[in-house]
Amino acid sequence: METSTLTIKGQVTIPAEVRRRMGLKPGDRVAFVLGDGDVRLVRQETRIEAAFGLVKPSISLTTEQIDDVIRQRSGE
Repeated sequence: METSTLTIKGQVTIPAEVRRRMGLKPGDRVAFVLGDGDVRLVRQETRIEAAFGLVKPSISLTTEQIDDVIRQRSGE
């Protein structure tokens, strides 16, 4: 069990092992879920993170190929 001390301002440091296992990085948001006599810490994903990987491209293009397609279609 990892522990931390509550500061006078009500802050705690999330232990390094917990941050590592949860994949937390500076700037990440977390939520506190109140239970019956306990609290769970959960990582909050941004909308873009939640959607990441849902759509798989059927083809892969280089930046130059994408620019070519844009130029071709803007002339139509």
